[in-house]
Amino acid sequence: MVTAPEKSLLQEEDQLFRLLRQLELAPDASQRATASALGISLGRLNALLRAATESKLVSISDRAGTDKRQRYTYTLTSRGAAEKLRLTDQFLTRKFAEYDALHAELTGTTSGLEPFKHRTKLVQNNLAPIPELYVSYDSAQKLKVEAADLTSHDLTPRQICDLELLMNGGFNPLKGFLSEEDYNSVVDNMRLADGALWPMPITLDVSEDFAQGLELGQDIALRDQEGVILATMTVTDRWEPNKAHEAEKVFGADDDAHPAVNYLHNTAGKIYLGGPIVGIQQPVHYDFRARRDTPNELRAYFRKLGWRKVVAFQTRNPLHRAHQELTFRAAKEAQANLLIHPVVGMTKPGDVDHFTRVRCYEAVLDQYPSSTTTMSLLNLAMRMAGPREAVWHGLIRKNHGCTHFIVGRDHAGPGKNSAGEDFYGPYDAQDLFRQYEEEIGIEMLDFKHMVWVQERAQYEPMDEIKDKDDVTILNISGTELRRRLSEGLEIPEWFSFPEVVKELRRTKPARSKQGFTVFFTGFSGSGKSTIANALMVKLMEMGGRPVTLLDGDIVRKNLSSELGFSKEHRDLNIRRIGYVASEITKNGGIAICAPIAPYATTRRAVREDVEEFGAFVEVHVATTIEECERRDRKGLYKLAREGKIKEFTGISDPYDVPENPELSVETENVEVDNCAHQVILKLEQMGLIAG
Repeated sequence: MVTAPEKSLLQEEDQLFRLLRQLELAPDASQRATASALGISLGRLNALLRAATESKLVSISDRAGTDKRQRYTYTLTSRGAAEKLRLTDQFLTRKFAEYDALHAELTGTTSGLEPFKHRTKLVQNNLAPIPELYVSYDSAQKLKVEAADLTSHDLTPRQICDLELLMNGGFNPLKGFLSEEDYNSVVDNMRLADGALWPMPITLDVSEDFAQGLELGQDIALRDQEGVILATMTVTDRWEPNKAHEAEKVFGADDDAHPAVNYLHNTAGKIYLGGPIVGIQQPVHYDFRARRDTPNELRAYFRKLGWRKVVAFQTRNPLHRAHQELTFRAAKEAQANLLIHPVVGMTKPGDVDHFTRVRCYEAVLDQYPSSTTTMSLLNLAMRMAGPREAVWHGLIRKNHGCTHFIVGRDHAGPGKNSAGEDFYGPYDAQDLFRQYEEEIGIEMLDFKHMVWVQERAQYEPMDEIKDKDDVTILNISGTELRRRLSEGLEIPEWFSFPEVVKELRRTKPARSKQGFTVFFTGFSGSGKSTIANALMVKLMEMGGRPVTLLDGDIVRKNLSSELGFSKEHRDLNIRRIGYVASEITKNGGIAICAPIAPYATTRRAVREDVEEFGAFVEVHVATTIEECERRDRKGLYKLAREGKIKEFTGISDPYDVPENPELSVETENVEVDNCAHQVILKLEQMGLIAG
């Protein structure tokens, strides 16, 4: 039973909703025309306009011209656009309930529509459109002008991925970055504060300096890395999260060996912001544009072809014959069509780049019946969160119009933890997905381990082979595949398609032809630069690839002359060295780096930058601090002991000794040539240079 005050509030909010909608449709209309369209008096319209203006939902400006009836132009602010979206939710939910009640009264049954909590779920099946968070084109143009005066935040690559899926409905039911209340509920319970299932915190992380300059209720502009505005956001929440707790609950352990935990502690901003967003335009993608589809574009495609059942296959790796057989069987089992839906946003460091992967996918598409299979690219920033990620992927695919989802063995697993054990059990993701399957609204298909049976010359699920002892079972692991690629060894046709192997070899030639980085680290005076110079000469003598030395002193002089020696500046200096080294590696050269690089987290970040393109060889020059101080040609240790040099590594600032370097060399009573030769032998052992 709706009380009189509740009914009055609903009527007021309905009028506000209709007003905001009308002003967006006809911002230049006269007050009389607007009042007529709303069916209210001019007095009531003026009261509504006054309240909307005071609440900063609408801005009013003088309109050029002489017509006294049209003196003003009304523009929805970013806050007004967000409020309009909220009121749309409320309006549609109530109208749905009224329709369902009327349908039941007239027919004796409910309408068959699914009564979800959110506007975005007002659908009868997987083919109906879902609302997005974009405003109209005309409103977007006005918001762009208005946003010129707003404080701007330049989004990181991960935040751009998140924002795109927020705006296009891929992260439905989210209406923006999570509030603190929603964040706490998601971290602890895998649910939003209103009870809706959502396993992954989607937050806008920023620096302390940026956060301190904001007030709650303030609108900010969200821009890409080139300064193009993508959306506005009303900052409703600002807090410093307990990141250790987030790591434990979301990823299962506060262990920096997990890439997302490492990102959380060492890359993400210290402060989280939450609040609704208003989408202005989608991020620009210049690659594979015909393969990129929003949830509504995919739903329209399925609707056009009459695809009532759609199986989604999530992948971040190239497809081989076992995957093709697996997906084909899964679609056949579900009597559904197949959507190959690879992630092309951020994946695990070291993964094959998405350009190569997409070319591999396109080469494999010919192996599927064209009328039953399609491919679309998903610009998702993966977190590698295993079980939680599987549930998250299911919700995202549900939003994209899919009815079935293949959940793999160790789905979205990040590999080994610091103790050398898997972060998640092989079937943990399937178990958690099965627990929430009905609520997700999408049916799970188990990933079956497919192996090649030589005698029958076909792939079969391992657990369905009855005569295991009488047949020859063949399989190649991902590790073995990478080894064969890096060493230029044969990859049999029963394992992968020749077209896929060809693409992989184009991007990943044999290791002896790839670029790589040798990264020396150690105390000042340990002998890094001397060994690095000797190594450079030996590699140049061999020839075949250009060699570049990035010595600490040389870089300080030519690349980082404006930097001091605070921790922040030393980190920035090392990151610059890492960036240059990654570019050299990417282009097939050899980079030799010889900075002190005292901090393990910074060295790890450089490793990740380089390993995206080639090998990273960390060499710890393990000279003791006593021996370095004895050598001290520059007198730096003496000055540090006297307090004349602040934050000096080994004296007044720590040095994180590498735990697992590719090589550790001792320099005391050892010739420089011998040390350089040890590095050469290691490079030969790793296949980076010919023996």
